[in-house]
Amino acid sequence: MNGSSESNIMASINCVTFNHGAYIRQALDSFLMQKTDFEFEILVHDDASTDGTGDILREYAEKYPDKVKPLIQTENQYSQGIDNISGAFNFPRVKGKYIFMCDGDDYWTTPDKMQKQVDYMEAHPDCTLCIHSAKIELVGKALTEKQMRPYRRNQVITPEEIVDKPSGYAMSSMAFPSRLVKELPDYYVDCPVGDTPLQMMAAEKGYGYYMDEPMSAYRVGVAGSWTMEGKNGNYAKKQKIYWERMKKVYEEFNAATEGRLKEAADSAAKRTYYHTMVNTRQFKEIVNPEYTRYYKELTPRTRFFIQAEYRAPGAYELLRKIFLGKKR
Repeated sequence: MNGSSESNIMASINCVTFNHGAYIRQALDSFLMQKTDFEFEILVHDDASTDGTGDILREYAEKYPDKVKPLIQTENQYSQGIDNISGAFNFPRVKGKYIFMCDGDDYWTTPDKMQKQVDYMEAHPDCTLCIHSAKIELVGKALTEKQMRPYRRNQVITPEEIVDKPSGYAMSSMAFPSRLVKELPDYYVDCPVGDTPLQMMAAEKGYGYYMDEPMSAYRVGVAGSWTMEGKNGNYAKKQKIYWERMKKVYEEFNAATEGRLKEAADSAAKRTYYHTMVNTRQFKEIVNPEYTRYYKELTPRTRFFIQAEYRAPGAYELLRKIFLGKKR
């Protein structure tokens, strides 16, 4: 639909960007291509990019003033200690009944994505999180056949499953009622990542629904992304800090929900800890029988290389060199 007024906006797209000059046009175009029977707005927060991202946003805002509403910072907010940019700057601007998430280096792939998700949530008011699968795109390469596909069919997701799941949900797939973020709990504010507490908030208030259709793309390997930045510097220290912060988040979640989802939250916390042990190759913990469940959730390839590195480090180094050689 063309034209909009703030009074009848049904959906708000929340887009956070920083130095995504090479990708932001594709993201914006994928939002603008949406075919809907309702009005929507595009809220973009640029965290003082230095690569021209802000100029691109100004260009789109001038061309689509009723749709594209950028907030362009002159000072980087993340470096000031604000982890969850969406909650601090975009959620307060939301006019829509529903919020759709997509970072500036990801994009949507189908023009009916928003309509399908809004239709489901409108028909099921107790649904507080609607997601779908997502294609994976490696930077500099085409879409791969690999997907972020947590389930293998359309299905309802229980609150327990939202909190305690072996594989993540693509942020670019997430849609939820904006009422969830009218008041942000401590576990959202204190969380080092933005999507996990949103999922926990959805689990606290309702249930989820998954559409087994890849309607967005998740781009892997973008310079400056949270994942890539986490690998720089003292990785082990960063992983330790991350775990300590996440442990606090799950404790705060249990307090906020009065322990209603404690079993799921405790398991999710234990999985987070285990993954930091895997990431930093703490083998005594990796093979600890206490974490067998989470070990089995790892891919066969990951388990193979872990066992090789743990039991035969010399052979592992040889395998790694061969593998890297093939990748090149």
